[in-house]
Amino acid sequence: MKKLCILGSTGSIGTQALEVAERNGYTVTSLAAGSNTALLEVQARKFSVKSVAVFNTERAKELKLKLADTDIKVLSGAEGVCEITRDDSDIVLNSIVGIAGLRPTLSAIEAGKTIALANKETLVTGGETVNRKANEKGVKIIPVDSEHSAIFQSLQGAPEKSLKKILLTASGGPFYGKTREELENVTIKQALNHPNWSMGAKITVDSATMMNKGLEVIEAVHLFGITADNIEVLIHRQSILHSGAELSDGAVIAQLGTPDMRLPIQYALTYPDRSDFAFERLSLADIGTLTFARPDNRTFRCLPLCIEAIKRGGLAPAAVNGANEEAVRMFLEGRIKFLQIADFVEKALECVNNKKEYTLEDIFETDRTSRLLVKNSSKQTSKL
Repeated sequence: MKKLCILGSTGSIGTQALEVAERNGYTVTSLAAGSNTALLEVQARKFSVKSVAVFNTERAKELKLKLADTDIKVLSGAEGVCEITRDDSDIVLNSIVGIAGLRPTLSAIEAGKTIALANKETLVTGGETVNRKANEKGVKIIPVDSEHSAIFQSLQGAPEKSLKKILLTASGGPFYGKTREELENVTIKQALNHPNWSMGAKITVDSATMMNKGLEVIEAVHLFGITADNIEVLIHRQSILHSGAELSDGAVIAQLGTPDMRLPIQYALTYPDRSDFAFERLSLADIGTLTFARPDNRTFRCLPLCIEAIKRGGLAPAAVNGANEEAVRMFLEGRIKFLQIADFVEKALECVNNKKEYTLEDIFETDRTSRLLVKNSSKQTSKL
């Protein structure tokens, strides 16, 4: 019986992971969340977990009082989140949003846990460090993102080193086909209106800017040991073909399914086995037509900026990620315009103090510097 530790349990991926865990009869040993302690309390009681962790220290104190009638241990802060990854679970599913997921991933690897990774920023910002540590510990990293799961599934049974090209699909988000001029004054509500997926606010905005796909290119480089030049991004509006792999003989193997995150979540948790899937099945006859197109890199500049960042390597990916996280936060607060997100990402890439050899602290310092750059640049822009 598998035992799970779920980080980011109150978010979209986390809640679906708990649904999958319950359906498969898995034991949930521990949970972590940012600040939604009301839902976290419900989850902790339902699954009778041993411990919970809350990034927000004050909220953790409140939760500790609410759970005083139980034996559930309540931890707080980043250290508390890292601590629960060292419990007696077999798999740590990390769906924390942003670079905050990097240290918990490293902590879980150090503890020898299998990683079900839904926190792409772990590999975007610290891919070389994470892969090196995983290899040292003999830990397997199984992707949860629908695209990377599709590639991972497509490569099952493929000979080693036979991967020649990745086909990375993207829905195109809510603004597919729009020009830069049409995006000048888009609202937060419009940016959060994704056509196919129900996701958290940050990743939905990233989908709208195509930053999410750029981050996925970087993630794919680290997951599958392939260069960015051998990754082709395709706009696929139906979100049915989730991604694929072209092998050395020219064969293209792809994974198709309904746009339902529970399938890649379940595959990551049951791997290498497959469990019965009682959700909506795919009917290609009902879908009728699948379409593919190249992305508009002039309008959606975040995608080529991410590709440039991974080609430069070093700390450049951490710089664009940090700038994007800060810019998206400010956009969601109504403080900057939608198109400014890409402007700030570009500025961070231009200004990064890049190093080929770097430490974990260098990654977090680059993140802090990039966020500060966005804050300062936005203040200067607002004065114009």
